[in-house]
Amino acid sequence: MIGLTLKHLRYFDALARQQHFGRAAEACAISQPALSLQIKELEGMLGAPLVERTARQIRLTGMGEEFLRRTRPILLAVEELEDLARASKGPLSGRLRLGIIPTVAPYLLPEIITAVSQRFPDLELELRESVTRTLIDDLLDSRLDVAIVALPISEPALREFALFSEDFVLVRPPEDAAKPVPNADMLQAMRLLLLEEGHCFRDQALSFCKITEKQPRQVMEGSSLSTLVQMVSAGLGVTLIPEMALALETRSADVAVARFPAPGPSRTIGMVWRKTNPLSEQLMQIGAIVRGVGQAKRDTIISTRF
Repeated sequence: MIGLTLKHLRYFDALARQQHFGRAAEACAISQPALSLQIKELEGMLGAPLVERTARQIRLTGMGEEFLRRTRPILLAVEELEDLARASKGPLSGRLRLGIIPTVAPYLLPEIITAVSQRFPDLELELRESVTRTLIDDLLDSRLDVAIVALPISEPALREFALFSEDFVLVRPPEDAAKPVPNADMLQAMRLLLLEEGHCFRDQALSFCKITEKQPRQVMEGSSLSTLVQMVSAGLGVTLIPEMALALETRSADVAVARFPAPGPSRTIGMVWRKTNPLSEQLMQIGAIVRGVGQAKRDTIISTRF
């Protein structure tokens, strides 16, 4: 098609993702009138409308949906060609879009940024924190290059690279400190504080306690591990948190912490990226750096008595 450019495809893709001309223009770093003009030009070349325009948002037409379905593989292929060129130049440089789950980000991200920046000084990390499902969708749609999540993911299009494992610990009111550590069956009878739905850590805690979402139980939810620990401090129940969160989340909370007897609950943290990504070798190097950061953190925690 004469006149069709990658710029047209990228602008249309941004509009489809944002569902709003203003936000899409901001994401593309251009003015809203310029973006609108490019979309109208694209529609003129195609001879059919791609979007339905309303005052608040846009909706894709049937043609728009089909055009988007065919556009995204093209953009992904172009991006992988660009990554192939980056991989041939030696040390990793430029932008790298890294996703990370909320139950890891606050506890490892500062050390990860420092360590990666020292190894790859010309690399610009673009960070995104979100729940696992969103990160995986962003990877598959090429909105992210790599993500740090709990394994396994079991997505055929993604490569998994294990980093380290960590235990879950029990956080309970201080008056319970001398009591025996409850097993999974005992936890079912307690008021268990959990993260909101969508967090993989919630599912892992429920799995250890052998609780299904359909079972009636006394439960309260929080939006973060910090909220859960403060809820325990207020006497509202007990919770499980990953051991890497201990130092940060319990320093200002009046709680008791206990380890579960083996075999206790645990998780494996890893990195995932698209199998087709030409930067796979460099991503493994970054994975080795993150693994070292995680293991150093875990060694420090294990040496701490509580």
